[in-house]
Amino acid sequence: MTFLAGPPGTHPLTPICGDGYVNLQVIKFYYCAVTVDTLVSSGVAILVTLGIGFFVASRLKPGVPSKLQLVLEFVVSYVKELIGDTVGSDVSFILPIAATVGIYIFVANWLDFFPLGVVTDLKPANADLNQTLAMALTVFVIVEGYAIKVRGVGGYLKHFMRPPYPPLTIIEEIVKPVTLSLRLFGNIFAGLLMVYLITLVVESIPAALPLSAAALVVWKAFDVFFVGTIQAFIFMLLTIIYFGQAREGLEAH
Repeated sequence: MTFLAGPPGTHPLTPICGDGYVNLQVIKFYYCAVTVDTLVSSGVAILVTLGIGFFVASRLKPGVPSKLQLVLEFVVSYVKELIGDTVGSDVSFILPIAATVGIYIFVANWLDFFPLGVVTDLKPANADLNQTLAMALTVFVIVEGYAIKVRGVGGYLKHFMRPPYPPLTIIEEIVKPVTLSLRLFGNIFAGLLMVYLITLVVESIPAALPLSAAALVVWKAFDVFFVGTIQAFIFMLLTIIYFGQAREGLEAH
């Protein structure tokens, strides 16, 4: 659900690039709008993420694990080590949050490769700023709640008095969800925009169809498998770093 800044018919937070590939389907209701593409894409990604988790959990083998179980065990172990190195404690609390966020974004980004040539109206969920901002705000609220828990209300407020002192420390904290959401959105939307531009070349120069089709497949593979994976890792890593910053100075004190 997105709240519109202008009159009905506008949608400032959702990028629109004409009536071509990048155009998102929006159902408007007065000053609100529902981005159908994002809801469908994120819903599919959620179902796939949950399906993988429950599937592996129902077939856990202590002796000879399956390949999928090995992959998930590697991911969880790696995230656990990152938390241990960055935060140093509360691994059992942070691990489910960081690992789930990373795996979900990874799945949502990789799913973008499969609609190619089949369901062209289905857009990647993270190409919508509403989706990435919602995830970033969720992480921000949990981190701030965690900071209050470990520091206490007084220690939490005192933490903002550290150099370079307010209001810079407050601004630094507030912009975290903004930068976190814009980084993921910008990279995924840029890949979607490139696909849109390649399709324009095909429409304007029919003779370039074979070359453009090959370029489209190569770009999609690079964008989904490399950029999508890197962005999932960065979002997860920054989530862990924010938890570490919430405990910053506690052990020394």
